[in-house]
Amino acid sequence: MPTVLITGATSGLGRYVAFELVRSGYVVLANGRDRARTEQLVAELRAEGGAAHGFVADLASLDEVRRLGAEVAAAHPRLDILVNNAGVGFGSPGSGREVSRDGHELRLAVNYLAPVVLTRALLPVLRASAPSRIVNVGSAGQEPLDFDDPELTRGYSGRSAYWRSKFALAAHTFALAEELAGTGISVNVLHPATYMDTAMVREGGVEPWSSVADGAAGVLALATTELGTGGYFDGTSPSRAHRETYDREVWKRLEATTERLLAG
Repeated sequence: MPTVLITGATSGLGRYVAFELVRSGYVVLANGRDRARTEQLVAELRAEGGAAHGFVADLASLDEVRRLGAEVAAAHPRLDILVNNAGVGFGSPGSGREVSRDGHELRLAVNYLAPVVLTRALLPVLRASAPSRIVNVGSAGQEPLDFDDPELTRGYSGRSAYWRSKFALAAHTFALAEELAGTGISVNVLHPATYMDTAMVREGGVEPWSSVADGAAGVLALATTELGTGGYFDGTSPSRAHRETYDREVWKRLEATTERLLAG
């Protein structure tokens, strides 16, 4: 029974993937930021006859992300799959710049910094469990970071903040895949589907184009089958991310920026 950790599992895509995997015999570790909703999800997953455990952490706090990693590693020394799914969308139309509990621009914090920190915390367990997989839920919407203003303090827009966070996640995925080559840990990123019917999309004032089930297909494929490493997928199909996400100079600048933000 392989074990999978899914962040942002209490709604939308994460919830759908959790049910599909528990029904297939996976041990599902479900992360949510609300304790009552997380406990309710675990009860529903167990009602399917599967094994499920809840972990409460708000990924807008890096201290809580680190605690989540430590708690998962202590409770489950075997972890086969990490699905970095939790995210923050564009925000409601006309909304202004928001910050995380640590003072970072919110979309960069939740969509990029949190997956980086959680992945680092769980790498020893993933190494010990190899072959193992990291699935990063990205987006086709990608916009290069301004390394002079990575937290978008000037000319803010929710869309740009979101696209830049997903650009960073894709570039990080490719750099990490190269770093982990030969360890038995695969790392891939995908655009699950365009404007899925989720609270995130509806909050942004966008009419959904696709269902959560549409988006789940790619996540489930990367989580459960061997599809190589260092790839970008559009749904279940291999595709190409923004050209600059493959640039090693971008990787170096992103790593330096990330270290500075995490140390701040």
